[in-house]
Amino acid sequence: MQKITTVGFDADDTLWHNERFFRLSQDSFAELLGEFAEPDHLNERLLAAEKRNLARYGFGIKGFVLSMIETAIEVTDSQVPVATIGKLLDLGHEMLAHPIDLLPHAAESVSAVAQTHRVILITKGDLLDQERKLAQSGLGELFQAVEIVSDKTPDRYRRIFERHGDGSDRGMMIGNSVKSDVTPMLQAGGWGVHVPHELVWDLEHADLPSDSDRFRQLATLAPLPELLREIG
Repeated sequence: MQKITTVGFDADDTLWHNERFFRLSQDSFAELLGEFAEPDHLNERLLAAEKRNLARYGFGIKGFVLSMIETAIEVTDSQVPVATIGKLLDLGHEMLAHPIDLLPHAAESVSAVAQTHRVILITKGDLLDQERKLAQSGLGELFQAVEIVSDKTPDRYRRIFERHGDGSDRGMMIGNSVKSDVTPMLQAGGWGVHVPHELVWDLEHADLPSDSDRFRQLATLAPLPELLREIG
């Protein structure tokens, strides 16, 4: 009997680039507020706002833009020019309109795995933005289910893999975030595969769960079909 029947893929920075657009916007944010504070201080304040606002706005571009505006108001003692607020909103609009750039081996790996396993997309973020990116990626028809969630937890993975598969113990989750994609899936009893991306959001850093016999790490998505054949 197949050990793994259902494979979940993360989206942002696993199938397509995402974090680099946040970094570019963050650099622009630092330039716009440069007369009020040093870049390192601005980045620290912005990260604190993002962390504080996760429970309010969730993950994604809209929450990031609101955090930039909030930080701009704070560091300027409410003296931030209206024009600067407008430019911050423009940064968000540009991010929401940016075309999708697939990561190497994403399309062929998902397509190959879909021939032998159920494949589902499990991603955090804004509903409309994630739906847009999936539609533009050209990968949508390969997934038998799409779950856009507010957060990734062991219980969430258990429910998803029960709903769309044979339970989390016969499921595998692929992603670039150890904190969100790998560790909670292992805690749910499944397999977790870490595919590192060169850029990682500060709030997603975590130690590798190297002591788990269900943890694997791949340099790219290319070897994934072979890994699944080896596991069985």
